[in-house]
Amino acid sequence: MEQRLFTRNFTLLVLGQVSSLFGNYILRLALSMYVLEATGSAAVFAGILSIAIIPSILLSPLGGILADRMDKRNLMAGLDALSGISVLCAAVFLSAENALVVISVLLVALSVLGAFETPTVQACIPQMLSGDHIIRGNAVVNQAASVSCLIAPLSGGVMYAAFGLKPIMFASVVCFFVTALLECLIRMDYRPRGHRGNILSMVKADFADSVRFLTKERPDIMKMLCLAALSRFFVMGITLVGLPFIVRTVLGLDAQYYGGAESALAVAVIVGSMAAGLLTGKMKSGRLAYVLAAIGVCIIPAGAVFLFPTGVITRYAVNVIAFCGMQAAISIFSIFAVSMIQQNTPDHLLGKVMAYTSVITMCAQPAGQMVYGVLFDRFCGAVWLVLIPTGAVVCVIGLSAAGFFRKPEEKRAM
Repeated sequence: MEQRLFTRNFTLLVLGQVSSLFGNYILRLALSMYVLEATGSAAVFAGILSIAIIPSILLSPLGGILADRMDKRNLMAGLDALSGISVLCAAVFLSAENALVVISVLLVALSVLGAFETPTVQACIPQMLSGDHIIRGNAVVNQAASVSCLIAPLSGGVMYAAFGLKPIMFASVVCFFVTALLECLIRMDYRPRGHRGNILSMVKADFADSVRFLTKERPDIMKMLCLAALSRFFVMGITLVGLPFIVRTVLGLDAQYYGGAESALAVAVIVGSMAAGLLTGKMKSGRLAYVLAAIGVCIIPAGAVFLFPTGVITRYAVNVIAFCGMQAAISIFSIFAVSMIQQNTPDHLLGKVMAYTSVITMCAQPAGQMVYGVLFDRFCGAVWLVLIPTGAVVCVIGLSAAGFFRKPEEKRAM
């Protein structure tokens, strides 16, 4: 009998992710608005976020080791409960005098807990599902994240305007505790893995096993990680830095237009996730190269429109459509890429490999933002000099990877 996608375990996992992500998004939105009101500087909150991400980068490999050695259900439930307790403590001790310190400590604490939770959740999916359902499962989780991202800003903004910061923090606590409760209901097999020596020797051995797997046993997975990082570098740099810069600075439009563009991008991610689920079993791995190239193709019109004597609204519309196409394509590529990594990684290494995926993504995104921040400032009067070459480079990378993506198909055909 064919396995169902929405099994009891997977349904509980998805519902838990929706609750957790919604709580996270409304919390971060409220914190950013509070810091902005208190300091008058968005750079302060950006600086706090930049510092807070460092523990995630440094501790994610350790989180992967724990995900492979501990009971994943208990680990997820414990981490979400600790997240709720952290926010609750911050809400209790928060005051006008110590707000920046408390918020900074809270964000660092959530970053540390996230370093352990992200690889654990990603390692759970292949244990709950199998075959093509892994791709569909990743698509569903991606859709859940996108829907939360779409709804949370509006809900969080309304709640913050009506009630202020602390009620939102308490609402976030409820979301984390609900997630922990749902995760406690998950039933998963757990077989403790033995180890020799002390904890330090165990960590070293596990780390060495995962590095050997990526560099010698399955270098194709390492190449996939590098391609995923490259795509995130270009796409996130262009999107997070380029879109607001183009809408607000280059085109001179107000925040309403930027908000509309952001909402359109969130919808594009959902559409891309749905497309990935529908393409499961129909799209061969070799065609992933063309999906990657399509990201570059979508970027080119965003720059090309500035070469013609068109109006502001036309340029805005073309850029929004182009960026939406890019977001849909990167969603499809990311879902298939992560699923291929999960399908080809042994269970005892899944957490560690997923942790490396998170680390590479977290490093690529800020790097892309910094590079494109400099580029857009340098070519603010001719943004097409940034967009068109970027699109061409991504196209070349995608087409150059065609042989790499065809190899799995050739192996199966032999």
